[in-house]
Amino acid sequence: MAKGFNKGPQMGGQAGMMQQLQRLQQQMEEAQAKLAEETVTATAGGGAIKVVMTGDQKCQSVEISPDFMKDADAEMLQDMVLSAVNMALDQSRELQQKLMGPLAGGLPF
Repeated sequence: MAKGFNKGPQMGGQAGMMQQLQRLQQQMEEAQAKLAEETVTATAGGGAIKVVMTGDQKCQSVEISPDFMKDADAEMLQDMVLSAVNMALDQSRELQQKLMGPLAGGLPF
């Protein structure tokens, strides 16, 4: 067999692709860690309900104004909390897309 028969340009390409995938994996892990630290805040009812959520969609807090509780019935309160949580989820997903989206474009396929 000739010297270097198994060392064609394809071998270098595979090694380069593996390095690129490893860099991409590291960047993804860094972006995920950053998402876990960043927060978004959504409000409903003119600020009477406030929801804080992380970039990785974990709800950190829900605040309800005591003044709102005086006049609100249970159904209204439920609707406002649901609305604020859904808005926070949307904002969190947008943040996730902003941080993770560019990384998906770096896949070597």
